[in-house]
Amino acid sequence: MGILSWILLGLIAGAIAKALMPGRDPGGCIITMLLGIAGAFVGGWIGKTLFHVRLGKFFDLRTWVLAIIGSLVILLVYRLVVGRRSRD
Repeated sequence: MGILSWILLGLIAGAIAKALMPGRDPGGCIITMLLGIAGAFVGGWIGKTLFHVRLGKFFDLRTWVLAIIGSLVILLVYRLVVGRRSRD
């Protein structure tokens, strides 16, 4: 998959992660989509490094699952870090 495919996948995965993890995000929709792009890269890295899962094509289910999991992880970390800063 090329870089544009990962960006598109990340945008969609970020939206899905936001739907799965509802709540108020300090950054809004744009930040959530950017976190989704980063999450797609993180999910791909986690799959390749930790689980030795070969990434599939754009429409492969495992690629989407890894991207969504990565997006959820990034979104959770973002909420923890930014949420603490806004409370202080």
